[in-house]
Amino acid sequence: MQAGTGIQVQNLSHAIGPRRILDGINLALDAPRIGIIGRNGSGKSTLARLVAGLVAPSAGRVLIEGVDVCKDRRAAIATVGILFQNPEHQIIFPTVTEEIGFGLRQMGRSKAEAQDTVARTLARFGKSQWRDANTDALSQGQKHLLCMMAVMAMEPRWLILDEPFAGLDIPTRMQLTRHLDNCGARVLHISHEPRDLAGYARICWLDRGRITAEGGAEILAQFESAMIREGAADDLADLAG
Repeated sequence: MQAGTGIQVQNLSHAIGPRRILDGINLALDAPRIGIIGRNGSGKSTLARLVAGLVAPSAGRVLIEGVDVCKDRRAAIATVGILFQNPEHQIIFPTVTEEIGFGLRQMGRSKAEAQDTVARTLARFGKSQWRDANTDALSQGQKHLLCMMAVMAMEPRWLILDEPFAGLDIPTRMQLTRHLDNCGARVLHISHEPRDLAGYARICWLDRGRITAEGGAEILAQFESAMIREGAADDLADLAG
């Protein structure tokens, strides 16, 4: 991978107090669809926030298309966006227009420019009728789509997905997947569910804060086999960890 392209994670570590969440991660990622697989508690959500530049690492750095996403927040907003598992943690405004327009204003767009982009974004997703809608009136799936529209309005080159399909029913998952497939951004999708990452070109396995394997579809098969073996054991009875 050429310097200044894709996602470069360099000697990344992160701790909260005495607890080390991530430990010495190095990755060079440049495929259109990249998956990070790992069981709950492996550090996936922390990695997502670090890659999106929302959290400053304890050590190391993340570059996306050459941008240090933690140090240069203005450039980071135009480079990378993130979708959280729970849209309630992302939506902060009472109306759809305000929610989509907020990031655009943060980028330095004028009020008129932001309003024009909001209208074009809603039309692109076939949701122009949402323009004056109250965010509290949206269903869970609709809130997920609103978050996606708010991020994609800023036209980031990369989109970080932190398990956005968790708890959604099959029709909603299918509809959101179609929108993601047409979003125009490269995707880094973080999940504990192998089916979410089926067909992805590059898979990285995160376990206990470290990358333990990288490759293609075979990594998903290896992960699933390991999870089945662990499920057959009684690790819930072990208080030592």
